[in-house]
Amino acid sequence: MATVSRRIGEKDADGAAKSATHAIYMGVIVSVLMGVVGIISAPNFLKMLGAEPQVVAEGTLFARLMLGGNFVVVFLFLLNAIFRGAGDAAVAMRVLFLANLLNIFLAPCFIYGADIFAFLGINAPQAVLDNWIFPRLGVTGAAVGTTIGRGIGVLFAAWYLMRKSGRITIRREHWKFNSEIMSALVKITAPAVLQFTIATASWSALVRVVAGFGSEAIAGYVIGLRVIMFALLPAVGLSNAAATLVGQNLGAGKPERAESSVWKAAFVNAAVLGAVSLIFLFFSNAIVGIFTDEPQVLVYGTDCLHIVAYGFVFYAFGMVLESSFNGAGDTWTPTYLNLLVFWLFEIPLAYLLAYRFGFDVNGVFWAITIAFSVLAIVSALLFKRGKWKEKVV
Repeated sequence: MATVSRRIGEKDADGAAKSATHAIYMGVIVSVLMGVVGIISAPNFLKMLGAEPQVVAEGTLFARLMLGGNFVVVFLFLLNAIFRGAGDAAVAMRVLFLANLLNIFLAPCFIYGADIFAFLGINAPQAVLDNWIFPRLGVTGAAVGTTIGRGIGVLFAAWYLMRKSGRITIRREHWKFNSEIMSALVKITAPAVLQFTIATASWSALVRVVAGFGSEAIAGYVIGLRVIMFALLPAVGLSNAAATLVGQNLGAGKPERAESSVWKAAFVNAAVLGAVSLIFLFFSNAIVGIFTDEPQVLVYGTDCLHIVAYGFVFYAFGMVLESSFNGAGDTWTPTYLNLLVFWLFEIPLAYLLAYRFGFDVNGVFWAITIAFSVLAIVSALLFKRGKWKEKVV
């Protein structure tokens, strides 16, 4: 996104398109490597997360499909990042809407097969009823439906990118390989990939801490985590918008306007997540109750939303500021921040609070909230220094 938005700010449409094609080249390489590693290591990943032998046996194929299909996820995020960098966020929204809508429809069909149509009282064609089109695959069907839905989203995004009427249009000449462009992209993208991996893996690492309190605690944490990730979607959108504005304004030679845009986005984000935190504080029990009727799981999930909500306003600032560094092309700063806050601070703190200070599972949730706050404060201090304004992309 940083290189595309910077070129757009410089009014260099060809440069933006060339950056996009080289990002796609890189995406092919990264996604293939991730897919191969995921397929081979799927059972080991499940064991690392504390899964019991039966869960490993039943979930290995699901995990292999999801991890092996990571190339679809990579391209979904990559192509949407190109659209956002060009200032065409509406297209990115349509792509995600299409992918998720198909996922919602296809996943139950592949999980339950023809039974889902009978349950809904729908007269399906005989080919469907005979499980030819939608075979009953159980848990594996969720991975199949998700991958197909995302894949169609990627195809739609690729088609849109080739159109001549968009803000960014890729033509045949833009596919010519340029080592200088690729080298610049690698310098920016490598730490960004590491940054994403560090942040995402930290949530999984916390599962190991939670696992010591049993399967019900894990279930409550996972439900809470999914609700949190869904609630953060508007905040992710605002953060991406801030990154785009930073790149375009720096490209246009207006660093002060870039900084002003970031703070405005941060305060709007704080208002949005502040409202979400109030919903979590007052309605967390009802929200978690949608996903489970197990009393103890309900307690753990409710506590997760209730406690994490206290850090949402801080995280609103942290998200926008980290994305703004990325938008400026300063991808190492948020990478170091994620490593420091999530791995060297949050995970050890979660263990200490849970096992040494008697907070039990709630210690993990408090560690998340405290980490959100630390991330926001440190990000703000680094952002105010202004070195990101001098980054050359």
